[in-house]
Amino acid sequence: MNKIDAASLILRVGFGLSMMAHGWNKVFSPSGLRGTAGWFESIGMRWPRIQARIAAGTELIAGLLLTVGLLTGLASMAFISLMIVAIATVHWKVGYFIFLPNGGWEYCAAIAVAATALSILGPGSFSLDNLFGIDSTIGTIAFPVGVLVAVCHLAICYRPTSQTSSQ
Repeated sequence: MNKIDAASLILRVGFGLSMMAHGWNKVFSPSGLRGTAGWFESIGMRWPRIQARIAAGTELIAGLLLTVGLLTGLASMAFISLMIVAIATVHWKVGYFIFLPNGGWEYCAAIAVAATALSILGPGSFSLDNLFGIDSTIGTIAFPVGVLVAVCHLAICYRPTSQTSSQ
């Protein structure tokens, strides 16, 4: 096993399982998808029940795909898009650092960077992409396409409530 294959395997499995845990939590936490949908509604997402399913499904499915190294570029693109939406809707206004109240965008940016690096690095030899001979060149465009998908998603689905100050 060479260093690149080892690094890709470690990154894919660690990152993929972590993101699957996030999706699992959205579905199976005490408040479940209902709680996730309520939170999405509170931040201004249209169709919050659908959005909750999309977010949880993306984290579960793309996380599994990354873990096994199948359609790695597409899975990475999904996480880039998901994190751009999370930054734009919730975390940007808080500031950079994750330890700030309500969490800054540091963690989401780290996930997007890891997904971008993995998409460029490729799935490595120990992956289903390699086993099935799936071309990983889509990974080279994962970041710009992920950003484009996020912008489209925000344009269609995000309607933040304006908060007027009482003077």
